[in-house]
Amino acid sequence: MNQRVVVRELGETPEEAMEKHIGVETMEVPAPEALSPRDVLIAVKSASVGWVDLLMTSGQYQHLPQPPYTPGLEYAGVVAWKGPEVTNVEVGDRVMNDGFLSGPRSLGAYQRWGGWASHAVAPAEAVLKIPGELSFDEACNLLGNYETAYHCLVTRGRVRAGETVLIHGASGATGLAAVHLAKLLGARVIATGRSPEKLAVVKSEGADHVIAGPFKDEVRALTNGRGVDVVYDGVGGDISLESLRCVAFGARFLIVGWAATPFVAKGKGGRGAPNANVLPTNLIMMKGLDVLGCPTVISTVQDPSLRPPRLKQILEWASAGKIRPHVSHRFALASVLEAMRAKWSGAVIGGVVVNPE
Repeated sequence: MNQRVVVRELGETPEEAMEKHIGVETMEVPAPEALSPRDVLIAVKSASVGWVDLLMTSGQYQHLPQPPYTPGLEYAGVVAWKGPEVTNVEVGDRVMNDGFLSGPRSLGAYQRWGGWASHAVAPAEAVLKIPGELSFDEACNLLGNYETAYHCLVTRGRVRAGETVLIHGASGATGLAAVHLAKLLGARVIATGRSPEKLAVVKSEGADHVIAGPFKDEVRALTNGRGVDVVYDGVGGDISLESLRCVAFGARFLIVGWAATPFVAKGKGGRGAPNANVLPTNLIMMKGLDVLGCPTVISTVQDPSLRPPRLKQILEWASAGKIRPHVSHRFALASVLEAMRAKWSGAVIGGVVVNPE
């Protein structure tokens, strides 16, 4: 049976949306005659369940979807049909969707085709062949996570070989991608998190050192009192303040997100930032820090030239087997609420996916 997930209206929080406004419905497979000559019909095999997917259900992400809509920024599957003008893929190819160009976070006519469904439609330019030997589950966790890590560490953070990078939330999808990329760049990685069990996986994925719980003293000891060169902060809150006390003079502080304080914006798409995070300007000044906001999507919309070299490098690394997303949880599409709760509760290491079949 062909199915899709539908967000009927935005919740006050993602938890409320899960409880009241999200359901699984039957869907009709789009008929080719109703599609464009440049369209590709994809039989979805796997779709990621990301932090952005969750925040969008309450309108607390910067891009506001219009309900009813089908979530699923990134997905992978098999080409079931292609329009006569499509030349980059063939029927039967293993492909993944480019969430910048199609799906709920995109800006064009394909916003309604989220990946939490049996089938989705994307324009030819948004359909990429899966690189290397990645599985469907891995492929749908590639672009968003590794493009975010690349934008933060390379474009904004200017990480160089031999530097020490402190990565918070390292067991999350983008955090673990940051661990992978920082190591590829030749950096030394100190990774933090709350769970020793999850951090053991992070260490097996390449981190040089892992710290559960308070980290300032241990970070200073690991750096001989000097502090780290770069902080990758996707957590925010008290973590940010503690980080400022174990950085080297002139360090780069990368603001990637605020997972510890997700309700910065109003719910139900109310916008504004009544619960804004703050940083101590005295520490920033006295340590000569570069505090860098790293909004990957917004930056790319403002300057599209950022993306081609980033995307090219990530696809090359994936094709060569140098990066491979870690996926810890898998659910049937009908169990999408379980998948969302696993992500929201922090049970996941790396990625979590739903499989329509």
